[in-house]
Amino acid sequence: MYLKNKNLSVMFLLCLGFLGYSQKHLDRYIEIGLENNEVIKQKNFDINKSLYALKEAQSLFSPNVAFVTNYTIAYGGRTIDIPIGDMLNPVYSTLNQITNSNAFPQLQNQSVLINPNNFYDVKLHTTMPLLNYEIIYNKKIKAQQTTMQKIELEIYQRELVKDIKIAYYKYLQSVEGIRIYENALAIVKENQRVNRSLFKNDKINRTAVLRSDNEVTRIEANLETAKNTSKNAKSYFNFLINQKLDSEIEIDENMELPTEMITENTSSREELKQLGQAKEINENVYQLTRSSWFPKLSGFADLGLQDFDFKVEKSSRYYFAGLSLEWNIFSGNKNRYKLKQVDEDSKKISSQIDNVKQQLLLQFEVSQNNLKSALEQYESDKKQKDTAQKYNGDVTKLYKEGMAIYIELLDAQNQVVNTQLNANISLYNSWIAFAELERANATFNFNK
Repeated sequence: MYLKNKNLSVMFLLCLGFLGYSQKHLDRYIEIGLENNEVIKQKNFDINKSLYALKEAQSLFSPNVAFVTNYTIAYGGRTIDIPIGDMLNPVYSTLNQITNSNAFPQLQNQSVLINPNNFYDVKLHTTMPLLNYEIIYNKKIKAQQTTMQKIELEIYQRELVKDIKIAYYKYLQSVEGIRIYENALAIVKENQRVNRSLFKNDKINRTAVLRSDNEVTRIEANLETAKNTSKNAKSYFNFLINQKLDSEIEIDENMELPTEMITENTSSREELKQLGQAKEINENVYQLTRSSWFPKLSGFADLGLQDFDFKVEKSSRYYFAGLSLEWNIFSGNKNRYKLKQVDEDSKKISSQIDNVKQQLLLQFEVSQNNLKSALEQYESDKKQKDTAQKYNGDVTKLYKEGMAIYIELLDAQNQVVNTQLNANISLYNSWIAFAELERANATFNFNK
């Protein structure tokens, strides 16, 4: 616990030193809650999804190989005219005259379709980025987003631990309240029995009997309310650890708040780490946007077969490879305006970091002051409880000796009950305040 001065430390030991430090059951319940909580499971699914997205981003650096096949049938459309007859027929006629033969036939001009008819092309098409800054920064962003989701999970886990602890302390508070009312009921029933006996023997008037009857009824009603409160506290606690709502809760005995010093450590809060990660992501978004001005270089290669009429010959085989360079020269200042937007986001995140730092410090100071007040209140209630018990003992002796009236005895007993209830409330309020301080300082150790 963080204690500002020695006096508060001494008071802390005095008011809680009679208790022993043991929270085995609570620690086990926290483990169960962290393991079974459905929201944590959902967040782990999101983290796994982010890890797969990171692997996807890493795979963009690898070559991509695709099996591609095409078969075309064509008729009509554009053609390429080749005047073979016009070019060769005069030569062939001259040769026929010289040789006095018809060895060189006359040829017709050819018209070839641009679209290939009855043509197939089967190939392995391989592409690979050689220089692409967008892929590089995209991978960095995916990795940082995964880290941010892990931090978000840690934030939720800390909040869940605090809620489990507070719910546990409230349940213990309700159980102790039941015990106090049960003891009080036993006392007022005994008073009722004694008063009725005294009334039968004409030792007291009827007023004392009626008042004792009313006290029994009042304490019974309070006891029933306390039992219902305890049932609700049990249900809520079991809900937090994802168990059946009516499951029994084991109670730690002899608990004491730890007395070790806790120094202010809000700078290591996960909320600040999350904002710091967001700022780093924003910086990489800036570089990603800026990288659109850089050239992109990639390579490609095709290895396959192509020919007409499904023929497969040695000449059908081919390979085709090359490089592709893309360099965006002008985009109407679009990227410049995007960079300005990202820069404004960076300023906003920096402002949020400063604001959250102050909020976390305020939360720590308030939690620390609340714990100090709770401890002081418990010390006061404990002293009042001791005084009320002594006063009740004295009045009880006087009543038995006939030197005090029943109203005085009833008042003394009510003071005992009320001071016990107040001490019980302030004791577990101290525990609750400590859990809130522990959350404000992020000091709970998940690895213990």
